[in-house]
Amino acid sequence: MIRVIIGSVAASVAMFVIGFIFFGPVGLSGLASGSLDDSQAAAVQQTMAANLPGTGTYFVPSPERSAAQTVMYGQGPIATIHYNTGGFAATDPGALLGGLVFNFLVALMIGAALIGIDRRVPDFGSRARVAVIIAVAAAAFTHLGSPIYFHHGWGHFIYLFIADSLALAAAGIVVAWFLPVSRSAPPADAPTDV
Repeated sequence: MIRVIIGSVAASVAMFVIGFIFFGPVGLSGLASGSLDDSQAAAVQQTMAANLPGTGTYFVPSPERSAAQTVMYGQGPIATIHYNTGGFAATDPGALLGGLVFNFLVALMIGAALIGIDRRVPDFGSRARVAVIIAVAAAAFTHLGSPIYFHHGWGHFIYLFIADSLALAAAGIVVAWFLPVSRSAPPADAPTDV
């Protein structure tokens, strides 16, 4: 278990670096999202402050709220707004530290899963392959459903899918590398007198 913990620390750093590349101040995240000029951003910010009651996620219009909003939803335009009333620093150190802890916990869960299959999947390459396939499946399920179900633009969600696939796959590969190679158990019907 100590190797999984050490591997999870290394994996969380790898995830953090990948997250920094995709979402940090280097500007790559601008590739997958639209932007507004200063006056447009100020106008939208004022409208949100005047009309959204508190921090949360809002569907505007919301087809579950009323028949009128269902009609408005069908006519468009529509928006999904992740809203925070207070704001925070663009590079909030608390969020970065919390993110590193979150990465460690995710890597630890990946390690626990790999420990669970270590006798049947005894070598690094096979464990890494399992971790990568699960990472891609998890990222696909998490992000690619929004453009399918909610008709959101694909660009942002493909970007998130790529970033999270790489981060989770890197974590799985790092944790798999830290696990000892184990000898797989012989099949139940294998001869014992050879």
